[in-house]
Amino acid sequence: MRARYKPWADNYLRENHDIMELHPYSHKGRWNNVFSAPASPLHLEIGTGKGQFIAGMAKQFPNINFVGMEVVKSIIVSAVDKVSQESISNVRLINENAHDLLEIFAENEVDTIYLNFSDPWPKNRHEKRRLTYYTFLEKYKHILKPNGQIILKTDNQQLFEYSLVSFSQYGCVMDEVSVDLHKKEDPENIMTEYEEKFSAKGQPIYRCKVRFLM
Repeated sequence: MRARYKPWADNYLRENHDIMELHPYSHKGRWNNVFSAPASPLHLEIGTGKGQFIAGMAKQFPNINFVGMEVVKSIIVSAVDKVSQESISNVRLINENAHDLLEIFAENEVDTIYLNFSDPWPKNRHEKRRLTYYTFLEKYKHILKPNGQIILKTDNQQLFEYSLVSFSQYGCVMDEVSVDLHKKEDPENIMTEYEEKFSAKGQPIYRCKVRFLM
């Protein structure tokens, strides 16, 4: 479903510059200096959506700095609102595209990357747009620290299977593969809006945690 256009979004994002990083390219290699705790690990969520996951993670792990990337401006305003309401200081949001990761983050700058309920792009001709296509994996490997993790969650079985193959072909180490995450009752799992919706319908949630061989 396409997000409704919000003509006031630009002004809203500028007004909330304490949460919204308007010039993210200038922070490359110095992202932790943006936060009050610069020595903390840096975690990146690609596809932040309305912000429920990143806000929940930031509250649960105040010793970690979080950057949320969302390409749709009319959606990221909801994430800004969510973070603002929670009065969280260890989250910054950016309205950028994952294609530009290497211009925004330096080599070995990020500790963990989250891919939550990414667009599955089911048609074969759109394979290159999937966030687990090998060209994206190359970018992740560059910006992740040695032994840094990618954590993928999805309700889409086809995307999950595709991603497992893509990770394997790229030589990743699988730390976890779960085909029904909620049966694990992981106390550290923060649900996204999509996760709540689909799990309420009885849809299994898939999760994997992988690392690159260095």
